Parts: sequence; structure tokens; C-alpha cells
Amino acid sequence: MTVGAKTRFEFKPEEPLADGPFSGEQPRPLFRKLPPPDSFPIDAMGSVLKYAAQAIHERTQAPIAMCAQTVLATATLAAQAHADVELPMGQVRPLSCFFLSVAASGERKSSCDNEALKPVRKHEAELHRDYETLRTIWENDFAVWEKQRSIILGDKKADSFAKRADLEALGAKPKEPLLPLQICPEPTFEGLCKMFAVGQPSIGVFSSEGGQFIGGHGMSDENKLKTAAGLSTLWDGEAIRRVRSGDGASRLPGRRTSMHLMAQPDVAAKLLSDRVLSDQGLLSRFLIVAPESLAGTRFFREATDKSKADFRVYEETIRRILETPPPTAEDKPNELDPYVLQLSPEANEMWKAYADHVESEIARDGSYEPIKGLANKLPEHAARLAGVLSLVNNLEAKTISPESMANGINLTKYYASEALRLFAVSAADINLVLAERLLDWMRGRQRNVFSLTDIYQYGPNGIREAKLARKIAEILQDHGYLSKIKDGAVIDGCPRKEVWRLVDSRGVE
Repeated sequence: MTVGAKTRFEFKPEEPLADGPFSGEQPRPLFRKLPPPDSFPIDAMGSVLKYAAQAIHERTQAPIAMCAQTVLATATLAAQAHADVELPMGQVRPLSCFFLSVAASGERKSSCDNEALKPVRKHEAELHRDYETLRTIWENDFAVWEKQRSIILGDKKADSFAKRADLEALGAKPKEPLLPLQICPEPTFEGLCKMFAVGQPSIGVFSSEGGQFIGGHGMSDENKLKTAAGLSTLWDGEAIRRVRSGDGASRLPGRRTSMHLMAQPDVAAKLLSDRVLSDQGLLSRFLIVAPESLAGTRFFREATDKSKADFRVYEETIRRILETPPPTAEDKPNELDPYVLQLSPEANEMWKAYADHVESEIARDGSYEPIKGLANKLPEHAARLAGVLSLVNNLEAKTISPESMANGINLTKYYASEALRLFAVSAADINLVLAERLLDWMRGRQRNVFSLTDIYQYGPNGIREAKLARKIAEILQDHGYLSKIKDGAVIDGCPRKEVWRLVDSRGVE
């Protein structure tokens, strides 16, 4: 057998296995079991979104927190194109939000996501139909324009002044219709930028298989920091600035991006424990739920007439928001110019009181100290959510009411409690995360014996020197996933002193 391209291994028959406390026993989990979550504050969503979440829960029997998350994310995607929100300090922020739902395989993530996104997909289908017609019209207009331009430029009798006048009379090149894509499941940041240049100015990165995005090209070790910085820029509502040798420099203001990733616990743990993403600030922009499984309780039941009616109201509400043309810059259909939502006087006071409360809790030994990164953004999260709820209730709203502000605050309090609950995983020792990656790597090889050299030469990125490789292997040995061969072994014709054998989930070598 081989490791990488070359390594072969063989064993000296006399080599005994090292004695270990877990020989024959099931390995211990690398991460501790989470405590149960609080109940999702579904009443804080407003009637339309609340009843929609309950309807989806009734249809799919997925956890209510996950149903609520998909509905909130969809509503945010619809609303973000229309308005921004002004914070009490005078800063104007988008309504865009990034959501993450953590649930194991079989928890009906896809079903939940598909239900919530039905109005968006119907709107996107209409955009596609319109695009086909508009594209044909544009191709004809462009062909005429291009032909006329070539005639003007090729006129040998006309001088440069006459040609310039004729070109000005001809006008600018006809604008292509915007690409109709509104949902992207796993784009790179470069792909998003290119899409924003020619497509819709409001996009959602939605994936019920979040591992495709988290483990994709855009989040690889070499691209992770660039992607995180780019997504943070979009969340902040800043103009995209790009300078590339191939397509030159560009500036793309007025773009909005919301995100909802649904990921399995191990995938989410890797994301939440990533120090690069934490230090850069991307993780503090995510609102996370990780509901308990309902497996074993999801017995069949018919959807009630009320839930069907509630879902129709939700669909009609989201479609109405999506179909209402958002404000854009003059003669720039893919550059948003959202109006600014103001906080009412009462909402303004509520926001300031909440901001002061959060600030007091991030002090040393405060309840929010472990999640200081997220906590610093909680007041802003609350204002964004309050803005979304306001537009769902009334697309023409110009102020955020005290009720919407209270609901936004209650929602962020829940997300803060979830972040604190998940902190044990997200702040886990990086060595445990590396141990999990090494275990995954080993299980993916066509062999069950590995030397220290194999690990740091061919193993996962991040384990590329002997001292760290030994430490990570010893963690897996301590937890019962590896058993050390006492006197080493001969691998690929070379004697190796430090060699481990992989143990399966039953504790069998």
C-alpha cells in the first residue's frame, strides 16, 4: 500500500502493541456533549414569519429553531435590497445577515430550506423567463448598434469631429439584462464579485449542504483569509474594490449579500474553531442555531388548513417584497441605493439601553466575555433584524417601531445564548480540532498504520512538523483512536520508531 505517492509499509511480526487504557474499549469523543439549547423566541419574529416557521415545522417536523432560521434568512434576503438602517451613532448599516444552522444528517435541513425558499425560487424562475426575452431583444439591439458604430468609424469621408458627433448621437452600447441568479450555494468570493458585476445587486448564499461551501475552494487554506475579508466587507455594506491584472480595476457599490449555511456538527465545529476566521471577524457576523434532534418523534401527521393558509401569506409577503423594484442608482439597475430606516425615539432608547447592557457584559468575568467578538456586534445585529421585521410588516415603513426593536433584541439575546452554549466547541483547543482532522485523514487512507513521519509529511495542513504531529497523535491515542506499536515498525524499508495503528469505533485494531 502507499502513503502519498511513495511510502510502503510492512511490519516486523514480533512487534507488540503498546499497552493502552483504551485497548478493546470504544474511543472517547474528542469534544464534550453540548447542553440543551433554550427555546427559540418564535414570538419575536412577527406574525407572518412566526406562523410560516410553524407551518414549515408542521410540514417537515424539523426543529422549530431551524425552521425559524430559514424563514428569517429568506426574509432578510428579500428585504436587504430595499433599505438600510441608521444606528444611533449615525452609522448606516445594511439589513444583511449571515445565518448558520447546525444539525446532523437526517434532520431535514434540505426540506426545511426548500420550503422557506419557495417564494425566492419562484421569483428567480420568473427572472429567468424574463431574462430569455430581454436577452434576445438586447442581442438584436446590440447587433444594430455595433453595425452602426462600425459604419460611423469606417466612413472615410467624415472627419474625427463628425464621427464623434455621430457616435454621441448613436449613444452608449445597449446594456445587457442582468443575470437572473439570486441564490448561490457555494460561490468563491471572486465568483460573487463577477456575478455582482453583471447580475442581480442582491444575492443570497444559501446552502443546505454548508460543508460544500465551508470545505470548498473559497475556504481552502490559501483562500480562506481573502474569502473571509471579502464576505465581511459585503456584510458591512462597503463597496467591493478589486484590482486584477486580467480584468483591471473595478468598484462595485450598492451590493447586498445575505447568507444561510446549514451544516453538520463536525463541519460547523471546524468553522467555529477556525482561529483565522475568528481573528478576522467573520464568525462574529454569524447568527447560529444548533437545535436538538427530533429523530424518533417525527410521526406522520397531516398539515392543517391553518398552516397551509399561513404559509400562503408568507409566500405572498416575500414575493411582494421581491417583486417590488428596489431603489437603485440612476441608470444603474444593478447598483442599489436603499433608503435609510430610522429608529423611532422609543426604539432608539431601547437600542442604547441594550448596547449599554451588552457592553457591561463583555467586561472581565462578564457573561458575554467568552463571546466578545459576537457580543460587540449584538446591538447592530438587533437593529438589522428589527429592520427586516419592519419591512416584512410594511415594505413602506420608514421607521423602526419599539415592537420591532424589542423583537430584534430578543432574537439577538437568543443567538447570544446559543453562542455561549456552543463556545465549548468553538473555542476548543486547536489541538483537538487538528486531532479530528488527522483522524479524518487517516480514515480516508487505504491502510490503518501510520508513522510519525507519515503524519507530518503527508497529513493534513497545519500538522507539518514532528513535535506537533507527535502531540496530535498522542491526543488520538489518549482518546482511544490510535494504538501505538511499542518498538516501532519497518515502513517502506525504513525503520520507524514512532508508529500508530488506527482503532475502529468499536475499539478494535
